This record gives sequence, structure tokens and C-alpha cells, in this order.
Amino acid sequence: MPQMSWSRRLRTWFVVPMLVATVVLALPSASWAASGGRIGGSRFGGGGGGYSRSYGGGGYGGGLNRNYGGGYNRNYGGGGFGFPFIVPIFGFGGGGLFGLLVLLAIAGVLVNALRGAGGAGVRGGNGPVIGSSRSNGTVALAQLQVGLLASARQLQQDLRELASRANTSSAAGLQQVLQETSLALLRHPDLWVYANAEVGQVPELSAESTFQRLALSERSKLSQELTINVGGRISTAQGRDGRGAGDADASSDYIAITLLVASSGRLSLPKVSGADQLRTALQTLGAVAADDLLALEVIWQPEGAGEVLSTEELLTAYPQLSHL
Repeated sequence: MPQMSWSRRLRTWFVVPMLVATVVLALPSASWAASGGRIGGSRFGGGGGGYSRSYGGGGYGGGLNRNYGGGYNRNYGGGGFGFPFIVPIFGFGGGGLFGLLVLLAIAGVLVNALRGAGGAGVRGGNGPVIGSSRSNGTVALAQLQVGLLASARQLQQDLRELASRANTSSAAGLQQVLQETSLALLRHPDLWVYANAEVGQVPELSAESTFQRLALSERSKLSQELTINVGGRISTAQGRDGRGAGDADASSDYIAITLLVASSGRLSLPKVSGADQLRTALQTLGAVAADDLLALEVIWQPEGAGEVLSTEELLTAYPQLSHL
């Protein structure tokens, strides 16, 4: 009974408030949002990725699995978690959603530890014991966001054309999308104004759901998706004003592009404080091998004809951006 009382207090005082705060902070404000486009796909749960969907729920782009915080890999602190334990935070460039996901992971570790207290290890939902030989891999998740002057019309055209022809149902096709997007950005250094890069290692058991949460959060910043090529499915749509995709038409406003990458290999991105660091980050992501690329999302806004983002709108949607 004393142990149960202690567990309940810990859950009430620490875990629940963190989850509530995370949900509140993660809620987007879409009143000003512009339309956008996306290209991507996933190899989680098949297609050569080597990961099982038994823990991922609903598939890529489907329902979110509650086992997003199932602990950390034993390489970062032993073969499982008990009490007391230390949760490492590593590779996160300035907080933002990556920081929120770390909080979610901590909360998940605590809940799972409470449920599995006294056992040989901590279980991640219905998955295997965290820290066992069945779950000792990690996946690198990287997010790179760039704010460019809206006069980068050619970049919008390049992304639109890439979405019309890319094979997003294969590893080689996803790698080509990542490489061509990185190259398209590298060709416009004169238009780079803002950027941010974040990277971290997550347990393979929580990698798919964590990636989904990041992707859904970025997509929620769009009022609608006009140009889509995801998992081999291509679609285009008209905006709510009846107009389809088109170039931004202002030289003083912005285009925002987000690259989300999940890799089975290690990724190291610099803290982006200038053009040199952004160039290095783009080259690093563009060089990810097809065999290592587990999931990719390229999301950009605006995409509707004549739409632009003001400085205020850009920095409200992407508060982690730094001026180059």
C-alpha cells in the first residue's frame, strides 16, 4: 500500500502536469496559416526498414501510438530503467518540439517504470522489455527548417515538379527526394534568412510514433495541403479561394521549408547560426544513404497562388528559427 500511494502521488504531481503542459504548448495556431505541400514516405514496419508495426498502431500517417516514450536505449545508461534513474537529454538544438518530445519520453519512462516496477526491465506498452537485446537499437531523427525570401519562386516550382514525379514508395525514391530538396535549397544561398537544425537519437520502439508526431505537428501549421506525394500517392487540389498551387508574389515575405528525416545511421547536424552551418546541415542530410533512410517528410508553405508568410507569421509558426 505505501508503494502504491507513492506511485499515485508521483503520477499526479509530475507525469500528468507534464503531459498537460506538453499538449497545451504543442497546440498550433492556424488562424493565419497558409496552404502548403508535402512529399514523403516511410519504411517503418516493412519495405526493408526492419521495424515491426506491432508497436506503431494504424500505420504511417494513421493513429498515434501511446508508446511514444518507451524508454531510452541501454547505450545511454544500462540495460533498462529502475529507480532511481537518469534520463539523458542529448542532441537537441534549442528545444521546441524536440524538447517537448523529450518531456513526453520522460513521462513515458516514468509511467512504464511505475507499471513495471519490480520486474527485470521496463516494458514499452505491449512491446518488448526496454533494455533487452530485442530493443537495443536507436534511430536518428533530424529536423531542419529554413525560412527563405518569397522571391525564391524557382524553389517552389522545383518542389512542385518533384512532387509530380517522385517515387515515394521506395527507399531509393525517398533518398532522391531528400537529395534533390537539399540541392534545391543549396542553390539559393542568397535567399536564406532564417534556419534551425535539431537532431536526436530515440529508441527504435518509439521512433515511428515520434516521427509521426513531428510530421503531424508540422502539417498542422498548414491551412490545407494542395500538393501531395506521400507513400506513392499523388494528389493536387485547389485552395479554398478556388485557386490552385502557384508562386509566392512578394520579395519581402517568406517561404518556410521543413525537412524531417529518420535514419538508422547516426546523424550529426551543427547548430545553425550562419550560412556555413546551414550549408553543412543540408549537405549532411542530402548524403543520407537510401539503406539508412527510414522516413522522410518535406513540408513547405505557402503553396497557394499569391500566398506569402510575413515575418511575424513565419516566426510565430517556427519560433526556433535563428536569423542567419
